[in-house]
Amino acid sequence: MARRGWQRGHTYWALGAVLVFAAGILLGLVMNNVWLGLVLAAAVSVGWLIAYESRRGRNEGVYDRDDDGAQL
Repeated sequence: MARRGWQRGHTYWALGAVLVFAAGILLGLVMNNVWLGLVLAAAVSVGWLIAYESRRGRNEGVYDRDDDGAQL
């Protein structure tokens, strides 16, 4: 049976996403372009989500001979 709703692991992902966006805003302030910082933070947070969910799902390092190299 699949668990639904907010799970414990989602808290750490959400906290990480907030920290990534805060770092993006700070980077944007340093570069005098907050929008660029937010765009960079959004791109990094997508990678963060993929890597985090892969680790939670125990899929990191799994060998798949049919994989065409589409890995993070």
